[in-house]
Amino acid sequence: MAEKQLKDILVIDDEQVILDSIIKIGKLDGLTVDPADNGKNALDFLEQSDYRLIISDIMMPVMDGFALLEELAARNLYIPVVMTTGYSTIENAVNSLYKGAIDFIPKPFSIEEISSVVARGLKYYDVTQNRTSPLNDGDASGFVPCPDKYYRIGYSSWVYYAGKKSVVVGVTDLFNKTIDTIRKIDLIETGGQVSQAGLALKIETENDLVHQIYSPVSGKILAYNEKVLSDFSLIEKDPYFEGWIYQIEPDDFENEIKNLIPSSTDRV
Repeated sequence: MAEKQLKDILVIDDEQVILDSIIKIGKLDGLTVDPADNGKNALDFLEQSDYRLIISDIMMPVMDGFALLEELAARNLYIPVVMTTGYSTIENAVNSLYKGAIDFIPKPFSIEEISSVVARGLKYYDVTQNRTSPLNDGDASGFVPCPDKYYRIGYSSWVYYAGKKSVVVGVTDLFNKTIDTIRKIDLIETGGQVSQAGLALKIETENDLVHQIYSPVSGKILAYNEKVLSDFSLIEKDPYFEGWIYQIEPDDFENEIKNLIPSSTDRV
């Protein structure tokens, strides 16, 4: 059998306007983009070619996005997947990230939003392409996995139960490896509320991209790490300890932890 050709992006959506938009955005960056109108047709593309990134709608005929994630896992195809949907609910976001998607972007999305997601997804592939499991030991892939007793949502943010009804939240080392040097951070003020899989912070990088990071838990922000605001390098150098972002009083950690991925699964 001939070796498969490696292409950049496979986009799957039953809306032609979405397919056309991502094809155009890809061409601006010199990327190859193949379009499929449902998950079953996408599998035909995957028989012929390998891809660095898949962008898939959730609600589609024949085979939806969740079924596609299950099929990719069954075939041991560890291609980063970004899920999109016009039915932008917390449940859809949580399910997407729990079932293996690396990111989630609601419709309608802007050129800036999809560009940042694509940049992270392609870099994610570059960092993790030697994997033999969903997210294996970072020593072989150039990133440090979350410590024991940490949990993550998707690949971007982590949470650790600190006791006294509070948790600490931050971004993963793998996320750091998918973005450029940090130029600016936009945080939610102390006393503000976050929701699980809802926006927690924005990071602007030196390559003029803005990255949205989702919160692993719902709750009230008790404090944010002031040291990080004066020294962004803490996030890059020590993301799991000195580079933490928020201390949060969780609303229902016992139930929401069921939607999170334990760090123990990142070591095989």
